[in-house]
Amino acid sequence: MNEKIDEITQQIRELQLELEAELRKKRSDFFYRIENSKAIFEQRVINEGRAKIISSLEYLSSFSILAILTIPFIWAMMIPALLVDIFVTIYQYICFPIYKIPKVKRSDYIIMDRYNLFYLDQVEKINCWYCEYFNGVIYYVREIAARSEQFWCPIKHSKNIKDKHSRYEYFFDYGDYITYRKELEKRRSDFKDLKEKEDSQTKSI
Repeated sequence: MNEKIDEITQQIRELQLELEAELRKKRSDFFYRIENSKAIFEQRVINEGRAKIISSLEYLSSFSILAILTIPFIWAMMIPALLVDIFVTIYQYICFPIYKIPKVKRSDYIIMDRYNLFYLDQVEKINCWYCEYFNGVIYYVREIAARSEQFWCPIKHSKNIKDKHSRYEYFFDYGDYITYRKELEKRRSDFKDLKEKEDSQTKSI
């Protein structure tokens, strides 16, 4: 990477850390704090939220019959999601130590907390549980795949990707065979930024 790209990349990292800090400040706007990795709301807010809960029947009645009929198809997708979760976890625990790649912390991507919110009815809680698990698995798998790709094939595409994964900026430019051959061994094991980010997050807590 040239100096300009390095500079932009560093700015992006700093902005991400700044954004995370601002999001932590925003918690006070909704009257909760984090204790032992759990959100603790003020009792007054909990009482007000529970008073506004609608019945599950009323919630479901807001959808069309056709939307309701799609529910079995939605839940059928949980089977492949569970299998992918299991097999990808096994894959990284066996292979990443061999590749000397830092393992992906599952709890950083699969976060199960929304389904317990006090202002949701039972159906909404189930929906939230499904979505946060399913999408969490996708985020988790994507990060494992990204780190694997950096080890096996760290080359950018010729066309721009709309939504790049976290390791893409460390890949070689498409067609740059000189740098590829020169730095491949170094680049495929270069994950020091993950350690730096982890240290920064630890200090900010």
